Amino acid sequence: MLHDRLLVSTEGEAGERRSGGGIVIPATASVGRRLVWGQVMATGQHVRQAQVGDRVLFDPEERAEVELSGRDYILLRERDLHAIAQDETDEGGTGLYL
Repeated sequence: MLHDRLLVSTEGEAGERRSGGGIVIPATASVGRRLVWGQVMATGQHVRQAQVGDRVLFDPEERAEVELSGRDYILLRERDLHAIAQDETDEGGTGLYL
């Protein structure tokens, strides 16, 4: 990976979702612009915030797809990330940081 690029996998992230009330929303449902979660698989040398293994939130419209060893990945710039998830904390934080 070069510069500020991230290689992200979205396997296991897509599919059905549940609303707060427990209603199942199928993956084919048309929703407005929705951000997507993925896992960082590799980073370039100038990436400062994200690390391999982090779960990141990004806009699916701002991406380039690549296939490596028969698996599909997404190539992003670090600035295209909206959030990085972390484990829940006892301090009452949101568990997300930018």
